[in-house]
Amino acid sequence: MKKRILHIAKYYYPYVGGIEKVVRDYVNALQDESEQMVICFQHESGKDKEDEVDGVKIIRCRCQLKISSQSISASYRKRLKCVLQDFEPDIVIFHYPNPFVSTILLPMLSDNTELWVYWHYDITKQKFLKKLFARQNKIIVEKARKIIVTTFNIIQGSKYLTHALEKCVVIPACINERRLNQNNTINSQELYEKIKKENEGKIICLGVGRLVPYKGFEYLVRASQYLDDRFQFYIIGKGPLEKELKGLANGDNKIIFCGGVDDESLVAYMRAADIYCFPSITKNEAFGISMAEAMYFGKPVVNFKIEGSGVNSVSLDGITGMECPNSDVIAYVNALKKLAADETLRNTMGKCARERVIKYYTYEKFLENIKRLL
Repeated sequence: MKKRILHIAKYYYPYVGGIEKVVRDYVNALQDESEQMVICFQHESGKDKEDEVDGVKIIRCRCQLKISSQSISASYRKRLKCVLQDFEPDIVIFHYPNPFVSTILLPMLSDNTELWVYWHYDITKQKFLKKLFARQNKIIVEKARKIIVTTFNIIQGSKYLTHALEKCVVIPACINERRLNQNNTINSQELYEKIKKENEGKIICLGVGRLVPYKGFEYLVRASQYLDDRFQFYIIGKGPLEKELKGLANGDNKIIFCGGVDDESLVAYMRAADIYCFPSITKNEAFGISMAEAMYFGKPVVNFKIEGSGVNSVSLDGITGMECPNSDVIAYVNALKKLAADETLRNTMGKCARERVIKYYTYEKFLENIKRLL
């Protein structure tokens, strides 16, 4: 008999984000092994909504307000209670951090339901939430049957998980190489050729991600100001810092903000890049899916050191790229200069990057790990 699994996340596809991609990967990986349902918040304005994605029922609860980036929904408690009673899940996979939802969830869980916690990262930036939910976090860890992390670095960097090592399971996140290859189309090839032609003789640097503080694009923009016209930067993504970042880059013709792009275009930019720039600065960046995707295309990475994050175990300093002290713009500039000046070094690191992703971070490897866990 198939197990019934309820996934609890902040948002779900078609909302695009790193955590949301991971949740969808888990759902798809468990399709043959279980009956599944997802409950999350509505990422668009409007009422509560029920729909299906990949044949799985998604319950989306309307968000009335946000406190410290955490969604609050008047209907969530009632919806969750009904799901737990009617669906009767054998396993709840709860994606942390989601502190207000855990306040509702923990008292409702029956003894017949196993709690699996996917621990993406500790709350660090929101000091109020960090203190308010410290006791609750300990309860979550105590109640959890399994705690899933993407790298051992996350366990080492967590004040909660180091006391629960016996529950922790490391399952690296994955890229979807099939999707990347499918989007290497004729249109993508034409855009790739256009980008290369427009930047002939230049070093193309690419950054991809939401334009929010922890992604660190401010430091990439500042780094560009120390570099000459050999360099061309493309930043793909949208977010609340877009206006501020464009203001910071005003007058710097080396930086182009591309906004959001489709998958075909993303593949073209990744193939065209000489260096992949990943300037995230906090543990909110738990793994770095876009970084692993760029590594799959054989691109060397320049990133920052982030204590307690999995980023620095995905790309290895001196092997698949160059790691800089956190938020150190000058060190970032020097790393870019070093890679720009040495094509052999770029190619060697890029080759190692691709080999590392194929060995550890493909969807097939992820699927194998998930089935073993279940």
